[in-house]
Amino acid sequence: MSNSTNATNLCVPGSLCEVLVYEVELIIIPVLFLLAFLVTLIILLVLKCTYKPSHLYGHHRNEKDDTQHHRNSHRHRNSNRQHLQGIDAPAELNPLEHEVIPMTAQSQHDMQNSSPAVPQQTTGRHPDLFQLVSPLPLTFSVKPDNTFTLHRAVMDRQPVVLRVLKESANAKERQSFLGFAHFLSDLGLHPSLPRLLGVVSVQTPLMIAVEELEHRDLLSFLWRCRQDHTGREAPCDMTERRIFTMGAQIASALEYLHSKNYIHGNVKARSVLVGRDLSVKLWGLGPAYHRKTSAASMDVEDTEMRKWQAPEALARQPLQQSSDIWSFGILLYEMVTLGDPPFPNIMAGELLQHLQRVNTLKRPPNCSNTLYSIIKSCCQWKPKDRISLAELNRKLQSGERSANEQAVLRVSEPVNMEKYIREAGYGESYNYAVL
Repeated sequence: MSNSTNATNLCVPGSLCEVLVYEVELIIIPVLFLLAFLVTLIILLVLKCTYKPSHLYGHHRNEKDDTQHHRNSHRHRNSNRQHLQGIDAPAELNPLEHEVIPMTAQSQHDMQNSSPAVPQQTTGRHPDLFQLVSPLPLTFSVKPDNTFTLHRAVMDRQPVVLRVLKESANAKERQSFLGFAHFLSDLGLHPSLPRLLGVVSVQTPLMIAVEELEHRDLLSFLWRCRQDHTGREAPCDMTERRIFTMGAQIASALEYLHSKNYIHGNVKARSVLVGRDLSVKLWGLGPAYHRKTSAASMDVEDTEMRKWQAPEALARQPLQQSSDIWSFGILLYEMVTLGDPPFPNIMAGELLQHLQRVNTLKRPPNCSNTLYSIIKSCCQWKPKDRISLAELNRKLQSGERSANEQAVLRVSEPVNMEKYIREAGYGESYNYAVL
């Protein structure tokens, strides 16, 4: 107000005078707003530069917790294993020790990738699970399968075989691996089929746990029976009665598979597993699974299968259940000869022509008339002429009751692997494992 008065006093009466009036409030208020804006902006910039989101701190804390947990788990595993004897578990198996094994479970990711559905069933794992893991030695060299490895392990104090899918496997191989696990689960329980004990399918490495039979495959078992056991009773001594007993168990497994409309297609001594009590279980189910999942019938393209296959398979015709009967006759021949290859003097590529001339397996020296008649009834040229499984079981059980259980089968000649691979028709040697 005083400014206005002073300006008025400067004007001369009778003249035109310009009066400037300054209002202090009109200048200060905008300046205050500007200052407040600048201060706020500076504060925001400082906060942006110095602020770390809470989830980052949480992540950092989780990393510390995970590291500590990993160290504790590692110490716990080491404390468990320091008392063990044998080869330690492969590195890729260690993270699974304190997790949960899905017995036949399937992850949501696998379902979205159209993997076969597997019944949901889980079991808790124990700290001593999958200990004493060691590589499973190969029986001998034939065709390779580089998608999985085999390990012997202990699970719940029971010896098992782990079929472990390699982490380099692609989506198709993973689907096939889980599909085979589902196939085994779908087969159900039978006393002459190996038991499926667990399937790891929700995290890598994927694996299938199957019971281990102490004496492994029948072919190796028969070869061990060739050794001289003079002066002591050998657990692998083979008698004719034992052949009938084992044969009846294998035939029972075949009958079970056929009742589920499956054709085994791979019946041979190396597809049979021998337990501690010398009971046997039929394995080698890979071809049966692939035949089930393939739209077309499986042609016999691998020469290592030819010596055991029926004539219709050699002629690239669809397999029948009676094709397994033919192969079963060849298996009996392997057993009575303690692991000789069938048709040793015939090339695999010439076997079909040889059979067309009505040639059959020659009678082995140690083979009785009863056993040889069963072998011939299995290996008939026409499928309709072969013995039925029901009749085969009846003859095996009858032969078991009357067979000699005292005379032990002997073969003086030791196994010559190079000769065996050649006579069995394998040709080139490849890596092979029983399971």
